Formats: sequence, C-alpha cells, structure tokens
Amino acid sequence: MEGDGTENTKSFSGIPEAIFVDNVDEFMNLPENNEGVKKVLRRLDEQHGKYKFMEYTLNTKRRRLRQQIPDLARSLEMIEKLKTQKENVETQFLLSDQVFVKADVPPTNTVCLWLGANVMLEYTLEDAEKLLTTNMATAKKNLACVEHDLDFLRDQWTTTEVNMARVYNWDVKRRQAVKASS
Repeated sequence: MEGDGTENTKSFSGIPEAIFVDNVDEFMNLPENNEGVKKVLRRLDEQHGKYKFMEYTLNTKRRRLRQQIPDLARSLEMIEKLKTQKENVETQFLLSDQVFVKADVPPTNTVCLWLGANVMLEYTLEDAEKLLTTNMATAKKNLACVEHDLDFLRDQWTTTEVNMARVYNWDVKRRQAVKASS
C-alpha cells in the first residue's frame, strides 16, 4: 500500500532474514559450519521448516482477515440502513444453521455488536459506525502487513532452498574432486 511504510520494512512479524550464500567455500569455512555438510544442511532444512510454519500461520491470519473485512463492510452497510429507517421493516434473521426467524425491526438509535469472547455491547448507531470503521481500517492495514510478510517470507524460504542446493552441490563437487584425485 502506498505511503503506509510496507515497502520499506522487511518484515512486520520479525521474520529473520535468510542470508544468500554467494561463496559456498567461504560459508563452509565459517566457525559455525565446521561440523560438516550434513549438519549444515540439517540446520538449513530446519530454518526452511520454520519458514514454512510461519507461512502457514500467516496464511491462516490472512484467511481470517479476508473473511473479517466483508463482515465489517456488511455491518457498516446495515448501520447505514438503520440510520435512514423511518418505519418498521419486516425481515428474517439467522437463528442457527438453516433456521431463520421472521422479525419486525422498528426504527432504532442503538445496535448491539459482538465484540468476541461471548461479549455483546449496545452502542448508538454513531458509536457503532465509528467502532466498525476503525476496525475496518485496522483489518485492512493488518491484511496489508500480512501480505507483505508473506511476500518477504517466500523470498526467505526460496533463498534457503537455493542455499541448501548450493551447499549440497558444493559437497558433491568436493567429493568428486577427492575421488578423482585418489
């Protein structure tokens, strides 16, 4: 999103950045990589697994936000209708799965909103509209952050996969060179 800072921030969720292994010889000579190729590959695979788990978590959050935004929009639309309502309106509302009840809705200045954790509060139409508008803006901002983090995360696990391939190929070439020289 333009102007919200998402393009300059690497990750809003604190996702660690994967460092691209440009020179595998130098990488394998680092003190933390002295334990051998198998352990380095296992560590990279663990990092890859962590990135995949983070992706699953962010996808779940994205799915929830994508569902929440239309729900908020419908609630805001209903508040607008209630604000302009001057006479009783006959409607049906969902009582439980597949069960609807007919109701007469008189003109009103208040509405009850579910806040979560089995909590419902009564608000004036204006206060409810403010709350829902704020929640909508927050949900859209959070969705943009999650989308940004998912893009960043894809880059990280791709970098990790490339690093794993480069280390593996480096080891194959090293073993072939040892075999050829003996």
